[in-house]
Amino acid sequence: MGMDLVPVYADEANSSEGMVKINPVVVQNMNVRTATVQQKDLSTTVNAVGKVEYDEQKLYNVNPKISGWVEQLYVDYTGQMVQRGQPLFSIYSPELVTTQREYLLALKTRDKVESSSFETIRNGGNSLLEATRKRLEYWDIPNSEIKQLEQSGKVKKAVTLKSPATGVVLHKNAVEGEFIKSGTPAYKIADLSTVWVQTSVYDYEVPWIEEGQPAQMELSYQPGKTYRGTVAYVYPSLDRKSRTVQVRLEFPNPNLKLKPGMFANIRIQTRPKRNVTVIPNEAIIRTGERNIVFVAKGEGAFEPRDVTLGMEGGQRNNEIEILEGVKPGEKIVTSAQFLFDSESRLQEAIQKMLQQKTNSPDEEMQDMDMSNEEMNQEKMPQDTTDHSNMNM
Repeated sequence: MGMDLVPVYADEANSSEGMVKINPVVVQNMNVRTATVQQKDLSTTVNAVGKVEYDEQKLYNVNPKISGWVEQLYVDYTGQMVQRGQPLFSIYSPELVTTQREYLLALKTRDKVESSSFETIRNGGNSLLEATRKRLEYWDIPNSEIKQLEQSGKVKKAVTLKSPATGVVLHKNAVEGEFIKSGTPAYKIADLSTVWVQTSVYDYEVPWIEEGQPAQMELSYQPGKTYRGTVAYVYPSLDRKSRTVQVRLEFPNPNLKLKPGMFANIRIQTRPKRNVTVIPNEAIIRTGERNIVFVAKGEGAFEPRDVTLGMEGGQRNNEIEILEGVKPGEKIVTSAQFLFDSESRLQEAIQKMLQQKTNSPDEEMQDMDMSNEEMNQEKMPQDTTDHSNMNM
C-alpha cells in the first residue's frame, strides 16, 4: 500500500506510468484545487528602479574655432537657462580682424575687375573673394554678419558666439579677459526637453523588452504623478555579477520637472504574445531535470505530464506559457502536487516490482532445469576398466 490517503492497487500495473488514483472523497478532504489550461494573450509588467540622466544626443559643446581674448561674457554662471541663438560671449581675435579687412579688400577688387575684358582677371577677383569668405565661414561667422560687413564696410573688433540650443549651462570655462585657444571648450549646454532614464532588468525579463514599448515612471517625491515614456534602447551585454541587462528609456520633460540624478520607480508594460497556451505558475513541479504538471482525468485519477515551458507573464509573473505537454481545456492540479508527485513515484516503483514478480516463475523454472542437468551429470557411471589385467 502507498500512503494512507492514497490507496494503491495491484491492478494499476497496466495503467499509465505514474498514474495516481485517489478516492474522490479524499480529494475533497485534501482541498485539491484545479485550474483549466487556457489559450489567451500573455503579457507582463516589468518593474525596476531607474536613474534620470541627460540625453546624450542633446548635449552641446561651444568651442571657438579661432584663438583670441574673451572680451565680454553674456552668460556668466553655470546652471543658467539659455535660448537657442542667445549670445554667450564675444571674442577678440587679431586674425579675425585681418581676415575681415582682406575680405573688404577682395570685395573692392572684385568690383573693379568685374568689368575687365579679360576673363582670367575677372575669375581671379572672384576666387580671391570666395576664398576669403570661406575663411570667415569656417570660423562660424554667420552669413548675416558677413552681409552686414559688406554693407557697412566696417570691421568688427570682436565676434559673438551664440547658444546652439535651448537648455541649461552645465559647464562654463570662459573667463572675461582671458585668452582662449581655438578648440577649447568654453560652454557645455544640455537640452532638457527630453531626458534618458537608465534602468536594469533581469536576464529572464529581457525577452519581454522591445524598443518602442510604453514605460511609466513615478518619483517618490512627486506622489500621484506618473510620467510616460518609451523604451529607447536595450543594451547588448549582460552584467555577469548582477545578471541584468541595461535598458534606456526616454521621457519628455517639457516643464523640466525631471532632473538628472533623480531615482525613480519604473514600470514597462510589455506587448502581449498572442494565443498561447497558459497555466498558473504554481501548477508546475520543478525537479531540476523535469517540469511536471498533474492532469485531472476524472474519478480521482491524476496523470503526470512533462511540459516544456515558455515565457512567464501575468501579474507578478503568476502565469507561464506552455510550449508542449498540455492542451487548452484540460484541468491541472494547482495544489497538493507534491503529494501527488511522491505517490506517483511510489506507483512507478510498485509497477516495476509487479513486473518483476510476473517474470520470476520463468526464471525459477530455468534455474530448476539447470540444477537437474547438473545432478544427472554427477550420477553418470564412471569408466571402471582395470587396465592392469590386460594381457600383455
